[in-house]
Formats: sequence, structure tokens, C-alpha cells
Amino acid sequence: MLKGKTVLLGVTGSIAAYKTASLASALKKLHADVHVLMTQNAVNFINPITFETLTGNKCLVDTFDRNFEYSVEHVSLAKKADVVMIAPASANVIGKIAHGIADDMLTTTVMACRCRKIVAPAMNTNMFENPIVQDNMKILENYGYEVISPAVGYLACGDTGAGKMPEPELLLEYILQEIACEKDMQGLNVLVTAGPTQEAADPVRYLTNHSTGKMGYAIATVCARRGASVTLVSGPTALKKPQFVRMVEITTAKEMFEAVAGRASEQDIIVKAAAVADYRPKSVSSEKMKKKDGELTLELERTDDILAWLGGHKRPGQFLCGFAMETQDLIGNARQKLQKKNLDMIVANSLRVEGAGFGGDTNVVTMITENEELSLGKMSKEETASKIMDRIMDIRAAEDIGGSENNRI
Repeated sequence: MLKGKTVLLGVTGSIAAYKTASLASALKKLHADVHVLMTQNAVNFINPITFETLTGNKCLVDTFDRNFEYSVEHVSLAKKADVVMIAPASANVIGKIAHGIADDMLTTTVMACRCRKIVAPAMNTNMFENPIVQDNMKILENYGYEVISPAVGYLACGDTGAGKMPEPELLLEYILQEIACEKDMQGLNVLVTAGPTQEAADPVRYLTNHSTGKMGYAIATVCARRGASVTLVSGPTALKKPQFVRMVEITTAKEMFEAVAGRASEQDIIVKAAAVADYRPKSVSSEKMKKKDGELTLELERTDDILAWLGGHKRPGQFLCGFAMETQDLIGNARQKLQKKNLDMIVANSLRVEGAGFGGDTNVVTMITENEELSLGKMSKEETASKIMDRIMDIRAAEDIGGSENNRI
């Protein structure tokens, strides 16, 4: 994912420095070229050899290291960097950078960088809340730095409050958001639906399905990384909320209809990946239905058909993509849905195909439009999401070109 990208990690004197080793390892696994710069105080918390082992690159501490190749190292690294992250960032280094002080390898390199710079503060709560530190962080933000809010919890000093460095997984998301993808969706509004709905029968029981939301969440994440403004309307799932998207959490099909219909007109692309219940109990008991001898009949009624509503209200230039999960006649049923719901594309998969069922981390899909069928092999849901959005963007581009040519004619 990050092949050909150079990431600079700055490490300052904080007990949280040990977390940065996990971040460096994760970046390396994604094939990034990772370079770590440490302050002199940082080496008291973690040995530079740790980073050198994980990254395969020399860990730089001394600006005037005579045992390294001859070059103005802080300048050459700055030119190569695609993103810089200082994690943990101490109050001292935040203050120095905010006021243009460059007196070691880390600060001189940061000053020479033109790429995006991200800072993850980590310090005692009282230090973090000190007005001077708060002002310095605002200065950095005014200069285009991104400052990640620290986590709240029990600190190494024994206090409880804001100041904990976020976990490496979250820091990685910030880096991926910045450099993992070209921003070819910048300026586009995208709405994605994901997960199941739950239709109550009584205060205890409900009707639902096996959807986990993984495919929809992957699509929302990919769109955000490509620069889109993303709204994710999600039914109940066990997934972590993706970063950099607006979450709208719903429970029922009616709530999802209202959430989608109220936002549809603003969207350039809508991807309906949710598994919405087709039926709900016609009446909902206010008390738990007690078990009795004999059979129980539960009368059902149709829910709103969100995709059909979107197809009927699609504005010019809006792209509408649906999903079809089938157990038989995959292409035939999907094509029927494509035409009936007035979709631009439908993504079809079958429960009968290994690697394409609910709950897994992979998918096997066929992208269907009026004029083509494009089948993808088994791949991760994030890779599948990228391929789906690639195709949507290609179709939009072709339609724009065609429209422009027609206008010229």
C-alpha cells in the first residue's frame, strides 16, 4: 500500500516512545521507506537500534554524525519525505518547532520539509492543558500542521486525564489518510450505507441478518483516503468507527431510509452496501412475548425500498451503486435489480462462492453495468472497495468526456 512512499518518524523524550516502534513496524510491513529521527532525550526511553532493526535504516540523532555518509542529511531526508509524523511529541519540541527553533536533527529536518506534518502530543495532563502549550499547538495548526488530540486515561506519572499518545493503529490511519492514495475524489460528496438493520418484534427480540458491515466500512475508508467527503450510514455492527468519515448510526430500516433520503440530494456518489431488512413485524409488542404451547405467527410488512427511492430521485450527474447478495442466478438477478432500481452499477456476489460470504475479510464480486460485466477474483474487502471505486471513477470520467464532446458538437 505504501510502496515508494517515504515516512519520517520523529521521536521525542516521552515514555510513549515505545509505541512508535509498533508504528514503524506497521509502516514497514506496508512497504514504506521509514526513517526515524530521535532527540537526545528520546534515547533514554528507547534504543535507536530498535528502530534500525525494524526499518532497515540508520536512526538519526546527531546532526553532525561523522560516521554516516557525507550529505546534508536533514535536507536530503526532507526532500524525500512524503509525510512527517512526530510521535510522541513533547511540549519542548512542540514549542521549539512552533517558534522556528531548529537545534537538532529532528527539528532541523522538520523545518526543511515541505510535505504534510503531523504531531501527536504526549505529556502530563497539566503540561498539555498549560495555556502556553495550547497556544503553541494552535500556532502549529495555523502553519498547516495537523495536531492529533491525545487520548484520555491513566498516565505513566499516575495522573488521569488528557495527554496519552494515541495507539499506533490510530496513528497509522492518519498516515494512510495522507499518503496511501491519490486524492482523485477531492471535492466529491459520497454516501455509503453499511451493516444490517434490526427490526424489533418486542423489547427483547428483533429480525436481522448476518451482515457485519465490513464491505461498506471498507468502501467508506477508501473513499476518505482518496479525498472524498464521506458520510457513512451504518446499522449496528461490532466494527470500529472509521476515521475521517461522518458517521450516522441507525438501527431500523425506517431510520436508514430517513438518514439516506435526507442527505441524498447533496451526494455525487451513493453506494448502498447495507443489508437492509425487506420486512419488519407489523406490530411491535410493548412487553416481552412469553413462550406458549403451539406455534407462533408473526405478521410482517414491507419496509421502505431505499434503493428504489434513490433510483427514482436520482439527480443528473449523480452515480448510484447498489449491491446484490444472491444464492442463485447471480448475474440474472443482479441485472434485474440494476434495471428495476435505475442503478448505474450493481456489485453482485454469491453466498455459494468461497471467500464471498458474510463476516469474512475477503470478497469475490462482479461489477455489472448496462453494458458490461467485470468479475474480480478473491481479494480483501479493502482491495475490492478500491476496485469498485476505480470503476465508478472511470465511468464518471467517461461520462464527463462524452458530455463535454456533445456540448461542443
